[in-house]
Amino acid sequence: MKYTVITGASSGIGYETALAFAARGKNLILVARRLDKLEELKSTIQNIDPNVNVIIISNDLSITEQTYTLYNTLKEYQIETWINNAGLGEASFVVEQNLDKVEIMLRVNIESLTILSTLFVRDYADVEGTQLINVSSALGYAIAVGSVAYSASKYYVSAFTEGLAKELELKGAKLKAKVLAPAITETEFVKKSIDAEEFDYKANMPKYHTAKQMASFMVELYDSNDMIGIVDQNYDFNLRDQIYPIISEF
Repeated sequence: MKYTVITGASSGIGYETALAFAARGKNLILVARRLDKLEELKSTIQNIDPNVNVIIISNDLSITEQTYTLYNTLKEYQIETWINNAGLGEASFVVEQNLDKVEIMLRVNIESLTILSTLFVRDYADVEGTQLINVSSALGYAIAVGSVAYSASKYYVSAFTEGLAKELELKGAKLKAKVLAPAITETEFVKKSIDAEEFDYKANMPKYHTAKQMASFMVELYDSNDMIGIVDQNYDFNLRDQIYPIISEF
């Protein structure tokens, strides 16, 4: 039995991606901190299709040890696709940013993603039909003043994943590494980034996608042979090959 792993699955893009993959009959391993939200999602999926096997795991990816524990816990399962969707933001000027919050963001956005990507690739590089999809951001390709640390963390995700994809290609690996780069999406992300109780997208954002739309883009990227799925300035979704220049040492 094969599984799709989705981190940050308790809400937003991760939640809707879980529903989209379940609709295709994919068995799921769903990871997030909030166990109650994962239980609700599991119930929703099994009401739609009781044949989909759903495993839920509460895990805090801002804690390095828990990141390793998560992967080791999943070694008994056969994984087909790994989606590193979990991510945090920080919306403030650098001189004003909360460094405690930034540290947590960097551990989730960069450290845990790197650890999980590396361990997955080590085990599955030569397994036919496998994919690693790392969720970056349109701000991983354009610097956002007022969210520089967040933007830089997503630059890392984009560059790391594009470079990994090239390494896999050079080695003739069967696993494909891909980047999803959303723009503003209607999730809990913004209110957490600005430490607000609520955030009204319709009142404050001239353009944005819903999490369900973004999940449909995720599926489109999954189905394609392209490396990158990115939302442009007009909020159109584009499938692209490598964006960052690659310098090969081989």
